[in-house]
Amino acid sequence: MGKQTFTMIKPDAFAKGYTGAILAKIQEAGFRIVALKLTRLTAEKAAAFYAVHRERPFYQSLVEFMSSGPVVAAILEKDNAVEDFRKLIGATDPAKAEEGTIRKLYAESVERNAIHGSDSDENARIESDFFFSALERV
Repeated sequence: MGKQTFTMIKPDAFAKGYTGAILAKIQEAGFRIVALKLTRLTAEKAAAFYAVHRERPFYQSLVEFMSSGPVVAAILEKDNAVEDFRKLIGATDPAKAEEGTIRKLYAESVERNAIHGSDSDENARIESDFFFSALERV
């Protein structure tokens, strides 16, 4: 169980002004932010980030959505970070997410689900390295 995970507030949540509330919820849950960046993914960068899903039917629409507006990327730290963060964000489908989870509160749909969270310690490292250099981490 690692101490770090990666998250990204997606274009839908950013556009609706939910960034501050989501970051507050993350910190209230005991996560420490060790890197934070506002950026915008090009279609090429979004395609590279989500390359693991290349063969899935939703891949192209995911790339288009993720490159449609700004995102907020962050590295978070806490014991059992990946598992605890997955619980905090809730199910991918906000209709199935538990009350009080980030997706239940802020997501629109399965595709526009407000936030990304790494699904393993290995992916947390890969995704963190995709967005952040060592100099950008505290």
